[in-house]
Amino acid sequence: MLPDFENESSINAWLKANNIPSVAIGIIRDSVLQQVKVFGELGEGRPASYNAVYNVASITKLITTMTTLRLVSEGKWDLDEPLYRYWMDPDIAKDVRSKTLTTRSILNQQSGFPNWRWELSGRKLAFIHTPGTQYGYSGEGFEYLRKALEKKFDMSFEVLVDKTLLKPLDMTDSRLTWSDAMLHRFALPHNSEGAALEIDKNTAANAADLLKTTVSDLAKFLIAALRNEGLTEEIAAQMMAPVTKTKENRYVGLGWFIYDIGNGEYALSHGGDDPGSHSICFLLPKTGDGLIIFSNSDNAPKMLYSDLIRAYLGEKGQAIIDIELK
Repeated sequence: MLPDFENESSINAWLKANNIPSVAIGIIRDSVLQQVKVFGELGEGRPASYNAVYNVASITKLITTMTTLRLVSEGKWDLDEPLYRYWMDPDIAKDVRSKTLTTRSILNQQSGFPNWRWELSGRKLAFIHTPGTQYGYSGEGFEYLRKALEKKFDMSFEVLVDKTLLKPLDMTDSRLTWSDAMLHRFALPHNSEGAALEIDKNTAANAADLLKTTVSDLAKFLIAALRNEGLTEEIAAQMMAPVTKTKENRYVGLGWFIYDIGNGEYALSHGGDDPGSHSICFLLPKTGDGLIIFSNSDNAPKMLYSDLIRAYLGEKGQAIIDIELK
């Protein structure tokens, strides 16, 4: 069990004993960020601060999702228009299924692609099943969507996201690419033995990975999602509709993982996992509650997540854990 999170010296000692350099927690109640708790170190001898910056890995997909859904709500993009009209990857140009790929199938995690093309024997992009037919978690799908959006709007994805989402939400501490200006606040990734890993200083935006952000900035995003800001009622409803079943009581809507936690209630979630950097977030739309967990350690998911989810989301958190453990 975790130590008392009200006792800073106790939690710091526990983190050190378990080779977890730092953990950052955001607690949302009634659609308001109630508290941010940050413990440990960003790197050797650098205490983690309230505005520490973490790589949140695949939570980036939520940023891509909400940017896209805002464009759809503004009538500037169509969830069901075939993407080949804007972008066609040369690797799949001769596959007739390429003309059936849509934004909806990508956001529903039914793109038909592997997670990454390098996982395939030829290391080229290919369909492993027909788009829109079955679940298959894929970063390639989101990258495909990025390229289509860039062609359509004739601007870089980073500029499009900044204009459509980050600036309207005042997310001034969030970046899709690396900046040396954030280095003094950045949580260095660490492996399970506690050794620091190399920072991925990406110079190009990735629609599926490598968002750098703070707890308070991500909370702005999550609270806007709770309030359906920038979305029409129809699109907001589609976003939270459980379309793609991944396991019993867990689905994908548009971009979000959806947990059916019983009694007519559900939770929205997404996690992110890169070497040495792990994150997860949850929203409970009916109550307006939420939880953010960031860490810069490979030990975090197994050592931290379950206890923190129980501690801050109570019985509903336990219901989520039970679904994951089935």
